[in-house]
Amino acid sequence: LGVRENPGHYYNLDYDNDNDNDNDANSILLISAPFPGHAFLLNPLTETQMRDYFSLEPAGQTMQLTRADLYSLEEYARCRPQFRARVMAHKQDRRVALGAHATLYFEDRLTMQYQVQEMLRAERIFESAGIQDELDAYNPLVPDGCNWKATFMIEYDDEQERRAALVRLRGIETRVWVQVAGQGRVYAIADEDLEREDATKTSAVHFLRFELTPAMAAAVTAGAPIGIGSDHPDYRYETQVGPQVRACLAADLA
Repeated sequence: LGVRENPGHYYNLDYDNDNDNDNDANSILLISAPFPGHAFLLNPLTETQMRDYFSLEPAGQTMQLTRADLYSLEEYARCRPQFRARVMAHKQDRRVALGAHATLYFEDRLTMQYQVQEMLRAERIFESAGIQDELDAYNPLVPDGCNWKATFMIEYDDEQERRAALVRLRGIETRVWVQVAGQGRVYAIADEDLEREDATKTSAVHFLRFELTPAMAAAVTAGAPIGIGSDHPDYRYETQVGPQVRACLAADLA
């Protein structure tokens, strides 16, 4: 925990960063142990709060979210402004624009935790069954170490233009691809939860999965460039992801 000197001394770490140096509900009271790098926690704090404060991940964590990863409604009300700001900054490093009217937002555990927390807050859900329903709804969008998962959005400010584009771009969700340098293109598996287009038009929002081979994953981990694009006849575009996005996508495969 970073407490590496003065064995037996007390440390009050202010979780809400209000610098009041008091032992309030948002403070962590530690006493260092008589051996380096260890401490005892004297006041209760959830695992989620500890991980958030120290930027730690629990040993042997699974990719999927569980109830232990979530804040209670009361906890979330206290930390929501800081947590939301953290997630919004995180999402910017996972965003890839495909031209002027389409965007991919690559999801991970943190972005999905945010979605679950917001749903629980909006619906005032606190019972176990309801919480599990939200986890079951959003966990399929958490990458599992051999793929990337993304929200794909078609974006037009003008409503009439958007309606016309959704007709013209029917089927685009299966024509979006990723390509690791030296490997073939991987086309999206789209909307596994439900059908989002009909016989006349596509949807403005799709959920995509890109399944990678072990060779592709190894190449990304080794630093290979990543290309992303669409080869829909009415929307052809391709780009190379920047270093921040590439680092995030590589981390998804770790």
